[in-house]
This record gives sequence, C-alpha cells and structure tokens, in this order.
Amino acid sequence: MKTTLKQALKDRVLVCDGAMGTQLMLAGLKQGACGEMWNLAHPERVLAIQRNYAEAGADCLITNTFGGNGVMMARHNHVSELAAINLAAAQIARQAFDGRPGFVLGDIGPVGGMLEPFGELKADEVRQGFLDQAKALVDGGVDAIILETQTALDELGLGIEAAKEGGAPLIIASFAFDRSLDGKSFRTMMGVDPRQAANFAQEKGADVIALNCGTGIDMNAAAQIIPLFRSVSHLFTMAQPNAGLPVLENMKAVYKQTPEEMVQELPAVLAAGVNIIGSCCGSTAEHTRAIRRVVDGYNKSRSAQAVS
Repeated sequence: MKTTLKQALKDRVLVCDGAMGTQLMLAGLKQGACGEMWNLAHPERVLAIQRNYAEAGADCLITNTFGGNGVMMARHNHVSELAAINLAAAQIARQAFDGRPGFVLGDIGPVGGMLEPFGELKADEVRQGFLDQAKALVDGGVDAIILETQTALDELGLGIEAAKEGGAPLIIASFAFDRSLDGKSFRTMMGVDPRQAANFAQEKGADVIALNCGTGIDMNAAAQIIPLFRSVSHLFTMAQPNAGLPVLENMKAVYKQTPEEMVQELPAVLAAGVNIIGSCCGSTAEHTRAIRRVVDGYNKSRSAQAVS
C-alpha cells in the first residue's frame, strides 16, 4: 500500500522542489504568456524541469498550475481548457518521478484581485474557479492541494472550502509574507501575520501551514516564521524560501544566492520543526540537491536518536 503524504510527514522531513516560473522562462516561455498552457502545448519541457527536481532529490513536486484557477484562466481565455490543463499537470508531475516514490502537490495560486466589497471579484466566482481546478487536480491523482502565495484570509478560506469539496487528500495553506523594514516582523500585503495565518488555516481545516515567496523571505526568515506557526497550531509546517534577496539588474530582479549559501541557515529551519522544506523564487535543481543533502543528515540523526 502506498504511504500517504500525511503518514510520511509523521516519519521524516520531506524535501520539496524549487522555482517553476523562472525555469519556464529559461525554457522559452515569453514574459506574460500563460505558462499553464505548456502542460498541453509543451509537456516535454515541463516534464524536463520537474524531472530535474526529482532527480535532485525532491520528495514533493508542485504542479505547473499556479494560475490554473477559473479566474486566472478566464483572463487568458483558456477556461474551456482548465480541466485538461490541470489534469495534464498532475500527470506530468507524477511521470517526473520515473516510478520512484514521491508526492504530487496540486498547485492553486491566488486569483490576482480583491474580493468584494474591497475589490471587483465575487466570492461565488472565486470559489467556483478554485473548485473547478481542485476537482481536475484530484482527478489527476495529486496527493495534496497547495493553496500558495496567499495574502488574504477571505480568499484562502474560499480555497480551502473548494479543496475540501473537490476531494483533496490533504490541504496546504501557504502564505506570502513580507519582512518588515526593521526585520523583526512579518505580514502579508493584506496585513496577516504568521500567527493569524496559522490560526485561520487550522480553524478552516487545513493540514499544513506554510510560507513561500514574499519580500525578504529567505531561509533566515523561514527559521523565524516556523516557530510562530507552531506556537499557535498543531498543523504540519512547510517552508519555501527564496534564493536570498533579489538585486536589480537591467530592470529585472535577480536572485544570486548559491545553493551552498542557502543551506547555511537550513539547520535552524529544521531545528524550528519544519516538516517540508523546499525553495521558491530564483532557486534551481541545484538548490534542491543541496537541501536534500542537509535534510538527509538531519533525518538520519533524528532516526538514530529515536532508536536509542
């Protein structure tokens, strides 16, 4: 019988993959184009990216469906292909493991707007868009739904409801925090802090509380946020920090942190109690490989302590 993701999280720390968007652009995706359509138009390119992460040691692969919800697909005029896009993405990620054990996380990103009464988006429209995507990802055989880069509690709540109704085996709620100017606190752009995020996710029925992306969110920030999550909830935790802080080159944000530099702070994140560790903006399969080496050592040490 296949081990479930929840069972695996109880046994060891898992490694997740790294950035997808920047890798798609390196593979030829044009700025502003719909990367999710590549699951149908260029599946071999998406597969190559995810296979690199799997071969580097990722236990978890996130589907190429960040903008695959109904609201975002409508903006790209691809609503009619929503189910096919998400189904294909789940199958591609599974194929990338090449028969090895691994977990596929179905990615649902933000809708890129604000809900009424502060914005123009209707709650029913957003929820349906999430539900259509969640159902397609579950049909594709994902092991979990990850609602990532979230900044607002109302939107996340709709996403969790949709993931539940869609049959998600496990739900991950991942927030994009920004580090304050003094470096001492973290909030999303909608003012949600890590404790609020963890409380809300737990109340709504998520299984994992996570962080990804955000301004100033590197491995050091992850080491500070994970304890805040754990101080108010019993949920599993996950972190996908960026490859350091970006610098501006030719009017583009460039991440220059090497894999070796990134993992210098990883022991602190592991000590804080993270259950899944990956990387986000600017990272590559080499960052995943470096993370894998450190996590392997940590898991081995923890297993030896349990036996003794």
